Amino acid sequence: MNVEWVTVGPFQENSYLLQGDSGAAVLIDPGDEAPRIMRMVQAAGARIEAIWLTHAHLDHLGAIADIKRVWDVPVFLHPDDLPLYRRAAQQAAFYGLAFEQPADPDRELTHGQELSLGTTKFKVHHTPGHSPGHVVFVSDGLMIGGDLLFAGSIGRTDLPFSSPEAMEASLATVAAFDPALAVYPGHGPPTSIGAELATNPYLTDLNHVR
Repeated sequence: MNVEWVTVGPFQENSYLLQGDSGAAVLIDPGDEAPRIMRMVQAAGARIEAIWLTHAHLDHLGAIADIKRVWDVPVFLHPDDLPLYRRAAQQAAFYGLAFEQPADPDRELTHGQELSLGTTKFKVHHTPGHSPGHVVFVSDGLMIGGDLLFAGSIGRTDLPFSSPEAMEASLATVAAFDPALAVYPGHGPPTSIGAELATNPYLTDLNHVR
C-alpha cells in the first residue's frame, strides 16, 4: 500500500492518496487546491475509484467539487456528519473563504464496515468527538486518522457538534490499537499509536487500557 499526501489550504490539511498494488486508489479528505491533488494522482499513475471522508469539516471537503468533475467517483461519509457536510459553504463564509459546495455524498460509512482497495481491506471505526460522524480507516500497519489524533495533540472539541466526552471514548478505542500502527493525521506529521501513548498528554493516561 502506497500512501502519499499533499498539505493544502489555509488550514494546512493533509489530503491523502492511497494506492494499491493494482493501481486502484482512493482519495481521502481532499480538502483544497484540487489541481495539486490531481497532479499528485497523475504523477502516481493512480486510478481513482472513490473519495473517503474521515469527517465533514470544510477543510477536508474543499476540493471535492473540482475533483468530481474530472473523476466522477462515489464519495463516502458517515451519515452523522451529513449536517456538517451540507453546511460546509456556510462554514467557509464564516472564515471569508471561497468554497464550492459539493453534491451530497453517494455512500454511507458504518462502524465495522470493510472497504476494499485492490487486495487490501480497510476497516471503518466510528470515532466521534471532533465531529459526530468522524471515522478512521485502519488496515494492516496504518491508520488514516483524520482529526482524531495528531502528533502530540488531538482534534478540537470546542466546535459546533463536537463532544469532549465522545472524544475521550474514541481516544480510548484507538489507544488499544497495535502500538506499531502508523497514524496519518489530518494535520501535521505522521506518528504512531505507540509514540502517542508514550508522549501525547491526551493519551498517556490511557496506557492502562493495553
